[in-house]
Amino acid sequence: MARISQSIEEAKALLESEEIVAIPTETVYGLAGNIFSEKAIKRIFELKGRPLINPLIVHINDLNMLEQIAQDIPEDALILAEHFWPGPLTLVLPKKDTVPDIITANKPTVAVRMPEHPVTRALLSQLDFPLAAPSANPFKRISPTKAQHVANYFPEGLELVLEGGTCEKGIESTILGFENGKAILYRHGALAKEEIVALIGEIGEHTNNEEAPEAPGMLLQHYSPRTPLILVDDVSEAMKDYPEMEIGLIVFSTPVAHHPEKQQMVLSEQRSLKEAASKLYTAMHDLDQLDLDLIIAEIMPLHGIGVGMNDRLRRASK
Repeated sequence: MARISQSIEEAKALLESEEIVAIPTETVYGLAGNIFSEKAIKRIFELKGRPLINPLIVHINDLNMLEQIAQDIPEDALILAEHFWPGPLTLVLPKKDTVPDIITANKPTVAVRMPEHPVTRALLSQLDFPLAAPSANPFKRISPTKAQHVANYFPEGLELVLEGGTCEKGIESTILGFENGKAILYRHGALAKEEIVALIGEIGEHTNNEEAPEAPGMLLQHYSPRTPLILVDDVSEAMKDYPEMEIGLIVFSTPVAHHPEKQQMVLSEQRSLKEAASKLYTAMHDLDQLDLDLIIAEIMPLHGIGVGMNDRLRRASK
């Protein structure tokens, strides 16, 4: 099993030797490798079982590093970067030729963000290269928000998980691109669409392309537990359709009466979307360990980062 370590120096040495390391971010843990190492990037795809059509997010430490990988950057992108970086916003920008095509699934754009987690920022500040870092889970499985989640996923093939505690945001970054000069939302995430609109005005939304996704995390089935999961408006009513099943519940704020406490996860009794998002994947991981027949999840509030949470639950239920 992968070792969990707090040693930034050890992670740095492995990355400089073209190995991959699991790193913490404020969103989820990622499988990281030097973007300029074909060996490391191929290993990320192999270990995850991720299709090569699905591009990777590049993680940088400062705007000077952005100049290594992107060009012709729209003004709105710079405004967003200056306001929300470091943080859970990924920008899809025209790439420089120096960025390997395997990173971008042969597209002319690269997805890039500046993570907020202090451990990974300290690591990036000591590296001479950006890191590609998709979520540190096998393809289509639940994203990891704790180092132990990663270690459990990869009993072989991964040497080191850099310990960073539980991820604060708990769901992946929001992804924004630009088409014909207009900002386009590719994926809802830990930064609410409303915050982006407040800064740069109205933005469009992109529809999924399963054959050639424009950005990471856009495939319809994703983030899934082994246990079947359904997403419903009324959990108590939905339970009546499965009287013979052992059921796990994910609810926003109000527990379901007379259901075993161990089998239901209440994300935020205070009705805080931020708290709920931070607990969502951990709830899915915990229920998935109970050998249940079904997980029933309640639709989250339809605003703010609740939209991103519902996006993950819908993809998990495919």
